[in-house]
Amino acid sequence: MRQLILIISSLLILLTSCEKELDFKYHDVESQLVIEGNVTQDGTIVALTYTTPMGEPMNLTHLTDAEVTLTDITAGTAISLTPDAEGVYTDPTPGISGHEYRIDVNRDGKTYSATDLMRNPVEILLLEFQWVKMPYDYVAALKIMFTADPGDNDCYWIRLYRNGEPYMWLQADDRSAVNGVITEAVRTSRKDISEEDDKTVLVEGDVVTATVSPVSRAMYDYLTALQSDSNGQRMFAGDFCLGYFLAAPIASTSITFHPDLLPIY
Repeated sequence: MRQLILIISSLLILLTSCEKELDFKYHDVESQLVIEGNVTQDGTIVALTYTTPMGEPMNLTHLTDAEVTLTDITAGTAISLTPDAEGVYTDPTPGISGHEYRIDVNRDGKTYSATDLMRNPVEILLLEFQWVKMPYDYVAALKIMFTADPGDNDCYWIRLYRNGEPYMWLQADDRSAVNGVITEAVRTSRKDISEEDDKTVLVEGDVVTATVSPVSRAMYDYLTALQSDSNGQRMFAGDFCLGYFLAAPIASTSITFHPDLLPIY
């Protein structure tokens, strides 16, 4: 479950001017609190970290000096979360589809709060690789097919992991759905791995895991902003912080990469 925490490690502020150059010391931007919370069918995890100033080694140390409460608004119950040995606030109580949840974080006299409705789970129908001919090389495309939520929700967060570590992610909605099934594809590793970046290279035996979570339109827009390096909307009320709170069941499946066995298209 730890692998499902997406670490947001830096704050990017875009400042532009058509008249003069701005003298902005972005290296000296104060570190900001990051809250990343997930309620799933397996329970709740909340990680608190700080952004890392540019030019300094990334610090992934979890903060454990906060009061973190999860409230099931629908059921009218509240649970105090406590940090585990890794500094992640956890509780094993499964989330329930159709219930609305709120997370409250109190730290250093500041408060942060966010709510989300837990949606219905999806089912992953297919996960497969295939070589696709590009002008510069063959590229391993990973195709995923999953059922769309029959309710009002139409947005999804697809996360990929390589051997258990975050690999890449994308978001989708039901505009591409055909007969209730959404199909997405993402380009991964080139065939000539000597020309591939270490961040995306895949080799024989690598295990790629895909997870799909139904998300709100607000979360979809937030993810879209992150991918485009732009300023997304605030996901927490109260004092300023970065991060997100997501209540969503997770569908997961894995595939082993065998480059010599892939079909060519």
